[in-house]
Amino acid sequence: MKRYPVILASFLIAGVASLTLYSTLEAKSASNEATRIAAFKKFTKVVNAVENYYVDPVKIDEIIRKALDGMLTNLDSHSAYLDAKQNKEMEIKTKGEFGGLGITVGMRDGALTVIAPMEGTPADKAGIESGDIILKIDDKSTIGMSIDEAVELMRGKPKTSVRLTIVRKGKEKPFETPIVRDIIKVQSVYAKIYKDDILYLRIATFDKNVVDSLRREINLQKGKARGIALDLRNNPGGLLSEAVGTVDLFVDKGVIVSQKGRVEDENEVFNATKSGTILDIPLVVLVNGGSASASEIVSGALQDHHRAVIVGEKTFGKGSVQIVMRLEGEEGDAIKLTVARYYLPSGRSIQATGVTPDVEIKRVAVKEVNDDFEIKESQLKDHLQAKLGELENKPPKEEKVAANTITEEQLSNDYQLKSAFGILRGLIALKN
Repeated sequence: MKRYPVILASFLIAGVASLTLYSTLEAKSASNEATRIAAFKKFTKVVNAVENYYVDPVKIDEIIRKALDGMLTNLDSHSAYLDAKQNKEMEIKTKGEFGGLGITVGMRDGALTVIAPMEGTPADKAGIESGDIILKIDDKSTIGMSIDEAVELMRGKPKTSVRLTIVRKGKEKPFETPIVRDIIKVQSVYAKIYKDDILYLRIATFDKNVVDSLRREINLQKGKARGIALDLRNNPGGLLSEAVGTVDLFVDKGVIVSQKGRVEDENEVFNATKSGTILDIPLVVLVNGGSASASEIVSGALQDHHRAVIVGEKTFGKGSVQIVMRLEGEEGDAIKLTVARYYLPSGRSIQATGVTPDVEIKRVAVKEVNDDFEIKESQLKDHLQAKLGELENKPPKEEKVAANTITEEQLSNDYQLKSAFGILRGLIALKN
């Protein structure tokens, strides 16, 4: 009986604590709602001011469109508002065919900077390099211009010309480069043979054809190739499914990549399968500052599984996940929104940090280049920070050579690839 008051007192204290907690949550909820209302009022005031007082008349739908665009682009470097045309172009691009110059760009300290030209495209043929700053597009300055605005100016009808004013380290003055626009059909996978027993595979971009193309090329050389050099340099990324499928070709079990976001539905783990693996011969992967996103998933996963030696230079550092969300009731408009971060098998994130090669090999100074002009994810405006669990010599141009082989002459200007072949020879010797 004497214990009851103590128990009762405990219940009363617990009850007071519960009431206090409830009151605190209620107060916070009311405070948050008041903050939201105040923020919406501020937004409405600014919209009204622009609509009524801006020097030129602007329709309300255009004002809202610009506001949404600004909001998304200021969240991070990869979120964006897509109108119907931009949304359609994105769909076309992932299919391996799109219109433009064939150039991947980003913002660095407010300057429009080349991440990487796509191999074999008009930009590549015109000599555009990773790290180039695009100062002007025709006669329009790119200072303060958004990426979407710049891309829109660079695109146009095939066979029409656009002039890019380029700032390049090592050059005293900016120079103009005319480029003829074209419909770009990206050959995502290139294959060559080196000295009859090394298979060189170059992936230019991860479009929907990559895994099938790799499987076909590998099967053609099965039994002949004793090692593979997988070249991901200047590969800006692409489809996650193709990156996962590429790793699965070489790894038969374990996590390939996982993604974690704020919403639980966006959390997902992608695993390797025995059925997807087709060979276990020695593998070397080449990367550089132009290797981003899907390229980093492939190189990082193979590194974590100790399945390949990664050779070259530190990668770009783009480890975030974007989804395209169509806006209901709008004619084709959508938003591209960052919803998660990628994590490699070890649990590390590549966001803003990139993949560090096992063997770092700098480019040979065949061209005037400087590390200060390499662009990384961490240098992009409003880049995402990593969270815990998150230019160089181009590959040999496609030339008509006997039996589609790589010659010593071609390697003379590509020290990274030459070194990769040397490392691969060592791995082959150890395996045997």
